[in-house]
Amino acid sequence: MNKILITGGAGFLGSHLTEKLLKEGNDVLVVDNYFTGSKQNVAHLLSNPHLELMRHDVTFPLYVETNQIYNLACPASPVHYQYDPVQTTKTSVHGAINMLGLAKRTRARILQASTSEVYGDPEVHPQPESYWGKVNPIGIRSCYDEGKRCAETLFFDYHRQHQLDIKVVRIFNTYGPRMNPHDGRVVSNFIVQALQGKDITIYGDGQQTRSFCYVDDLIEAMVRMMNSENGFTGPVNIGNPNEFTMLELAEKILQLSGSKSKLVFEPLPSDDPKQRQPNIALAKDKLAWEPRVQLEDGLKETIAYFKKVVG
Repeated sequence: MNKILITGGAGFLGSHLTEKLLKEGNDVLVVDNYFTGSKQNVAHLLSNPHLELMRHDVTFPLYVETNQIYNLACPASPVHYQYDPVQTTKTSVHGAINMLGLAKRTRARILQASTSEVYGDPEVHPQPESYWGKVNPIGIRSCYDEGKRCAETLFFDYHRQHQLDIKVVRIFNTYGPRMNPHDGRVVSNFIVQALQGKDITIYGDGQQTRSFCYVDDLIEAMVRMMNSENGFTGPVNIGNPNEFTMLELAEKILQLSGSKSKLVFEPLPSDDPKQRQPNIALAKDKLAWEPRVQLEDGLKETIAYFKKVVG
């Protein structure tokens, strides 16, 4: 039985990961400061004797015993990471240092949940792991983009300098049940607006594209990466390469929710990328993984969840 630590384990992704690892018979310690995570996300798991919850901020050191660490702690939507940008950078950088230090002491394997935001507003499409990105280091998104880039740097330097057993995944847009209805992400925004009969807000002309990966697919890839062969560090893109415009997404959500909401257009935010699509050839090759859930099926599950939460 593995003793597994998940930072940010009460968040959207963290709670699904916690659920999967418990089902596989592991001991799981969930660490979260509940800034964007919620105890409600893991409430249905509290009766499991192999689960432990700890309120803790990863910008401070943590002294526990573990043999696997999933480092997910960091607000991941612009609304939340721009609320306190200095703390966002600290969470990525100090949090990485503290978790890497813990992994060094316990000789644990450690996985970093990085992000497609390390590619910035990409000039290469779709984005392979070899692409270094085009990131504004002083923009309003930089606290997250550059914080995650620095965390990757730290992971690889600990690997080279201390022979730490690291794994790095770059997560592209993910959606599903337990998303925060107020996190400002496009899927949750559109669904909440549609269910409440409000205008659906589209930024720019709606032709910018994203690819959307259902949470179950994403978590499966993350666990496969953690348990992949020795010496394979990544980074590995995890996401769904099927690309949709914001207009297509909005129309699909209106159709599936039965909403009569109207589309309204607002100016595009600063540094908002125009295209985002993962090249997942490496994940297919090394993890034998590719997403299985189609957008329509995933949206049905997500809309059903939000109907309970806001509807």
